[in-house]
Amino acid sequence: MDPRVGHRGLPTSGASLRARESERGGWIPRAVGRGREREHAAGSSDEEIAMTKLLEDILRQPDELLGSLAYATGDGSSALREAARVVDESDHVFVTGIGSSWHAGMAVRARFDAAGKPCRLVDASELVHYAPFPPNTALIALSRSGRSIEIVESLPKARAAGTRVIAVTNTPDSPLADQADVTLRLEAAFDHQVSVTMYSALTLVGGLVAGCDAALADGLRTGLEASRDAAPEWRQRIDDSHWFDTSAPTYFLARGGSRASCYETRLMWEEAAKAPATALGTGSFRHGPQEVVTDSLRVGIWLDPATLHDEDLELVRDLRSLGTKVMLIGADVSDEAADLVMPVPHMPDGWQFLVDIMPAQLAAEHLSRLRGVDCDAFLYCPYIIESEGGL
Repeated sequence: MDPRVGHRGLPTSGASLRARESERGGWIPRAVGRGREREHAAGSSDEEIAMTKLLEDILRQPDELLGSLAYATGDGSSALREAARVVDESDHVFVTGIGSSWHAGMAVRARFDAAGKPCRLVDASELVHYAPFPPNTALIALSRSGRSIEIVESLPKARAAGTRVIAVTNTPDSPLADQADVTLRLEAAFDHQVSVTMYSALTLVGGLVAGCDAALADGLRTGLEASRDAAPEWRQRIDDSHWFDTSAPTYFLARGGSRASCYETRLMWEEAAKAPATALGTGSFRHGPQEVVTDSLRVGIWLDPATLHDEDLELVRDLRSLGTKVMLIGADVSDEAADLVMPVPHMPDGWQFLVDIMPAQLAAEHLSRLRGVDCDAFLYCPYIIESEGGL
């Protein structure tokens, strides 16, 4: 059974999905144009290859997220209100996911923290085997497919404890959605392989459970539209940059909700570029890990617009003084502040994570071409993990 599911939950193969997007004229975003549909492979400058499917997914992401936002605040608003009611009536809130979905949970938790509604983020594998549910708990389960083994196995445990389940998924006919008390649908097209829009849509819809009003929706819409327009500049900055190195050790650092982007970028380095990397909170990096700093290190830092902004710029300066090359992602950042600066649109307070993942996704796709690896295929990882043993 093909696990990819299109809009309205209809099963859709990757090929037919791309054909449908092409028919509606949305596969190559207008902001990018048709002139960049072909890229050069690393090490073979004279040979043109088709735009990677990963790049296609990244470039259509803002429009897909606008669709998810429109659904969540329109036809899906009653389910969103019901999910918020379940949370408000509960004494405890757990958020769970695995892989990209767990990273999305970092952003969701940040939104709940900001709303004064503390929640516990638990990796789904740990949740199944180690974490008991206290009485009167709400579980927000994030899963693009709703079929990952750890998510499925957590459901009987939740039911036995009387825990109410809020499913955030793109698959309304999945085991997760079937057994949930409330289902929040992403209403976006599945990505070809590496999670792109699916990750971002989980952060969006899951984050809205913590609070949503018309002003927030308008601000998110404006920011997403601006991110679509920013894509050509991000790509040009990446193409012109000397930050990339095909074999350099790479650290990603962030604070707050952008930790989700930081950890997700590490996963994209691994999945798409087949390159090892690590991710940490920016503060944690300064408590020992900075001992790895050398002139061969590459560091990516997300700059929070409100918290420790100047202190993190000081960190960037110190790293560069030691020869480390730094990519800096944030709003209103001087081009001279780092070796590669990726400016992002202004977002409503605490929501920068929704767009600051996008330039990093483009960077991961670019590195895959420099390394000469196929970012559109997994060597060992299935699209859905349906057992807990083996590689």
